[in-house]
Amino acid sequence: MKNLLAIILLSFSLQGCIFVAGAAAGAACVGAVYDHRKIEQIMQDQTITNQLSDKYKKDSELGSDDDHIDVTTFNQVVLLTGQTTDADLRTRAENMARSTDGVKRVYNQIAVKGPTSSLTRASDTWITTKIKTQMLATNGLKSSTIKVVTENGTVYLMGIVSHEQADIAVDIARQVSGVQRVVKIFQYRD
Repeated sequence: MKNLLAIILLSFSLQGCIFVAGAAAGAACVGAVYDHRKIEQIMQDQTITNQLSDKYKKDSELGSDDDHIDVTTFNQVVLLTGQTTDADLRTRAENMARSTDGVKRVYNQIAVKGPTSSLTRASDTWITTKIKTQMLATNGLKSSTIKVVTENGTVYLMGIVSHEQADIAVDIARQVSGVQRVVKIFQYRD
């Protein structure tokens, strides 16, 4: 009887995980569908991201298990997040990004410390999902022009927006549980 109860409770908890994963995937798909940039711009950003990610994986030190570097690109602006165990590696990652074709600007937010845990990364993903969902539900906010990245509780907002849109996005992010700080990396239209 105890085993049956445990299985039932486990199935309910797994259904919650499936719902969370489904919500995250749904938010990502909706975001992609409503990105109003030209397909060439989107593809160029993806190419930059892929090139840098590959460079880091192939680098014997940056690609080690002791380092965790994420690359996000929006409108040829690169955001580097994650952790590395050495300040020189942090600088190397930035220099590699700056020398990549098509990159206009690099924001290096890589922390010099050991990599975050899987639990922290899962929490960051959940924070990003909650922010994106709230943005999509906010009337008047053009959330398709905003990219949300969360790293160790810090939320980075990237995109091409007006100052008013930026203020709305920042307010939404600040109100989400688990957010420790919000960093704006916007390009302003006005």
